[in-house]
Amino acid sequence: MDESKRKKSVKGELARFQLFSRRALLVGAAETALGLLLAGRLGQLAIIEGERYRLRSDQNRIALRPLAPPRGLILDREARPLAANRLDYRVRLVPEEADDVEVMLARLAALLDLDKADLVAVRRRLARRNPRERGVLVKSNLSWEQFARLNVALPGLKGVEAAAGLAREYPIEAAGVHVVGYVGAPSREELDGDPLLQLPDMRVGKRGIERGFEPVLRGRAGVLKIEVDAYGRLVRELEREAGTPGADVQLTIDRALQAWVARRLGEESAAVVALDLMDGGILAYASSPGFDPNLFVGGISRENWQALLKDPRRPLIDKCGGGLYPPGSTIKPILALAALHHGVVSPEERIVCTGEYAFGDNVWHCWKHEGHGPVDLVRAIAQSCDVYFYVIAQRLGIERIAAALRAFGLGRLHPLGIPGQKKGLVPDPAWARGARGQPWQAGETLNVGIGQGALLANPLQMAVAAARLAARRLDLAPRLVHAVGGVPLREESALKTDAAFGPIASHHWMLVHEGLRAAVAPGGTAPHAQLPRHLGGLAGKTGTAQVRRISDAERERTTPEHERPWRERHHAWFIAHAPTRRPRYALAVLVEHGGGGARAAAPIARDVMRRILEHPPGPLRTRAGQPAMAGAGKGRSVRAARKG
Repeated sequence: MDESKRKKSVKGELARFQLFSRRALLVGAAETALGLLLAGRLGQLAIIEGERYRLRSDQNRIALRPLAPPRGLILDREARPLAANRLDYRVRLVPEEADDVEVMLARLAALLDLDKADLVAVRRRLARRNPRERGVLVKSNLSWEQFARLNVALPGLKGVEAAAGLAREYPIEAAGVHVVGYVGAPSREELDGDPLLQLPDMRVGKRGIERGFEPVLRGRAGVLKIEVDAYGRLVRELEREAGTPGADVQLTIDRALQAWVARRLGEESAAVVALDLMDGGILAYASSPGFDPNLFVGGISRENWQALLKDPRRPLIDKCGGGLYPPGSTIKPILALAALHHGVVSPEERIVCTGEYAFGDNVWHCWKHEGHGPVDLVRAIAQSCDVYFYVIAQRLGIERIAAALRAFGLGRLHPLGIPGQKKGLVPDPAWARGARGQPWQAGETLNVGIGQGALLANPLQMAVAAARLAARRLDLAPRLVHAVGGVPLREESALKTDAAFGPIASHHWMLVHEGLRAAVAPGGTAPHAQLPRHLGGLAGKTGTAQVRRISDAERERTTPEHERPWRERHHAWFIAHAPTRRPRYALAVLVEHGGGGARAAAPIARDVMRRILEHPPGPLRTRAGQPAMAGAGKGRSVRAARKG
């Protein structure tokens, strides 16, 4: 019995041992398999995929950041800067790297003496920040002492970056803003176009040449390869690849003259465009009042922006190329040429001016109520007789008038590289049908004949007209950009003139010039505009453009224009050239609500022309050694340069 129990016990122990052995074997096999699997995976990671993960690790440790190239300069005709770069110490905040943005702002405020307005501006920039931008600008234009204090404290300021960079500056400030333009922070649309613009300190051209030649001036970004820590902070610089600096853009503008003209205009709402007849180069392009473009470089304040918007003199408008006004009597010399050319009037024919002209059911008035009496072509130009030009406008017809005006540059764009230029309007029957759905009325031709009605032009176009009258050349084209990257641009000739207005006879030019000289002589409309004989004299034409309809009652009262409320006064024009025998310069002056050309515009034209003749602009001096942009070369046009 005991033996039987013992045998059963032994068998049980043996069964349990066998079960344990089988389990141990299974566990061992599983552990071995798992070990082999792990070893295989480790081998794969170390041998097969090691290079890929090493590259990934480097990518997490190494960052590539764009380097802003120096922006190209904008220079005047003698290579003097109109837009330059200066050293600027600045600080910015990267919120993703800061533990607490408000704490950092408070510490920076104490460190750099930031006031409440500064902090409000930073918070506004943070709220409006594009996620693709790296940080926001906290403060620029730091003094050296502030910059030094900041760098000492920098190790304890997480998310704060201090840098020395280049900032744009404009030496002649408001005097050149409408031609040079200014730079500002890129818009959201612009940020999507170029990674370089995501740098918080980057600026792009917003107006003028700065905008028109933006790709050229910006250059090509460089690349900075850096090592960063787990927080993305700079550990060390590994490699730096320089970009391509922006190319310089040289203009035909004379900086000293431009600044002088701006001072002469003062607070007037006015514009002056002056040209060199030798090559069509624009010497002065001044629109007043201006504004300081330096305000926009770091971001203009809301108060300053609102003040510019609300100013009734419209300082933000480029009146030279972007303003449109009836040209008034300044077009009368063009009509006189057209009348002679088409044979609808002879130089000797006298037309009697009684002060009014009956046509159809209406009576058209001359500016001189009592009339001029019998006038020939020269006297009609000199005394600006409206009745004379009503008659020749009726004889010419609107089609031939429109062709002549276009031949002298009205109703056309003149490519200068400045965005925002307006074409104006030379009305004709086709325009009347398309714009109004009505036929052209015969009375409208008379209005256009004295520069009124639907006819609109800007000072640039009238300066071109004055230049073509002076030079006796219908192909004279204005130009503003002389060279890009040190490479002179090809001169572009004017568009071909209308077939309806072909070459003009020499003696017809002479008669019109005689009328322009007589206009500034005793008995003319602007005798006080004359220059001394030793300067060669001046020839010109006044213009007064109505801004409202004059009733018969007002005509009888004859209230002096300069005594009316400013907005009710007529616009004042004057076009001129000098010297009279061999003209070298031409200009156009517009004074908004100036009252009359002789009173408001002619004195400005006289003073500007005298300044030019007494201090002639220097020759064009291309700055050598500038990097030429890709594609720039001899024969490159302004249009091509603008496209970059």
